[in-house]
Amino acid sequence: MGVRMVVVGADATGMAAASQARRLRDAGELEIVVFEKGRHSSYSACGIPYWVAGDVADADDLIARSVAEHRARDIDLRMRTEVIEIDPVGRRVLSRDLDTGAQGWTGYDKLVLATGATPIRPPLPGIDAEGVYGVQTLDDGQALIDGLESADGRAAVVVGAGYIGVEMAEALVRRGFEVTMVTRGAQPMSTLDPDMGARVREAMEGMGIRVVCDAEVTGIPTSQDGKARAVATADTEFPADVVVLGIGVEPATELARRAGLPLGESGGLLTDLAQRVRGYDDIWAGGDCVEVLDLVSGTMRHIPLGTHANKHGQVIGSGVGGGYATFPGVVGTAMSKVCDLEVARTGLGEDDARREGLQFHAVTIESTGRAGYFPGAKPMTVKMLAERRTGRLLGVQIVGYTGAAKRIDIAAVALTARMTVEQVTALDLGYAPPFSPVWDPVLVAARAAVRAVAKGG
Repeated sequence: MGVRMVVVGADATGMAAASQARRLRDAGELEIVVFEKGRHSSYSACGIPYWVAGDVADADDLIARSVAEHRARDIDLRMRTEVIEIDPVGRRVLSRDLDTGAQGWTGYDKLVLATGATPIRPPLPGIDAEGVYGVQTLDDGQALIDGLESADGRAAVVVGAGYIGVEMAEALVRRGFEVTMVTRGAQPMSTLDPDMGARVREAMEGMGIRVVCDAEVTGIPTSQDGKARAVATADTEFPADVVVLGIGVEPATELARRAGLPLGESGGLLTDLAQRVRGYDDIWAGGDCVEVLDLVSGTMRHIPLGTHANKHGQVIGSGVGGGYATFPGVVGTAMSKVCDLEVARTGLGEDDARREGLQFHAVTIESTGRAGYFPGAKPMTVKMLAERRTGRLLGVQIVGYTGAAKRIDIAAVALTARMTVEQVTALDLGYAPPFSPVWDPVLVAARAAVRAVAKGG
């Protein structure tokens, strides 16, 4: 008799796990059942802002593999079906068909939890009013596009200034809206240090985006017909024909919590290196619903990114399918853009380092993305943190223009290898005037960090 693999969630982690397991075991050896409460599978949520902006023509372009394609590979993919209970002792899950209401138990030999993350939606007055949009799913993206096309005016407010917030601000500007971004942070993009976030704010304001910081949203006032008409703070109101929420996400682990599975401080599931849920030999988890090991600080963190989710799925599928793979951890690399401005970071920021009890030197340098004499050379700011005395690289942040963001990968590799800033200065990076100055900006920052370590002890 074959083994049954049950997967909860049919996006990046879930379908990567199912697909990898199927590569290793055919249908006679491994039955795969996947439950998905939504209408789509295997799609790029990260691409939704670019679909809204018009860079991506159609929602179908964001789908990596269709439901029919998965089913053709002997994967029993059950759409619009929500798992509402997990019974680890009985090794079964209870699901409900969202269209018919029918419920039933399904037994498993191997269970994979890929439930993702849930957008933070604070219980504010008017938060569920017409004209207020999230951007988590393809259905959300389509609803927002429809709302933009039917909006009575051209005023838009984005609540939150993280990666999604700034990307949505760009999308709305490009659609011809007057955009205000409201955040309770001191600067946009709280994953950056405030001095680097200030550079992002300055650039955004130069693009015509109004950025309001240190502002706590208290509600979304509505008109008599129930539509959102503004975003309110303690001091004022910002008129809005459209409100987009970009406040962030939290692990979708309520199902796991009710089943008694182990959760970390952020609420994400805790797993071992093979993505197996701690204490459970027959349950795996990955993607935005888990915590991951930060290789720089040595702590567990919730870092919801599609890159991790796909890798988790590959690891899980290998384990379930009889192979072997592990996920060692992350260094916290992420990047984004708002119009022409590119933003990237990896490792620890100043607050992160202080929280971990690390002593460090921070240096910031100004350079250009190309040789200064080459046409089109534009400014780039690089900030680097190095551990005091040891000189170990702790983190890098970059704000600049064409070619700036991908330079963060240099730092990500150096962090993973636990290099010192002195070792970074010796990296043999490529050079040609159209792509870089003789000394790449990352190397310039590393040289400054070396001097700071030598001087500061």
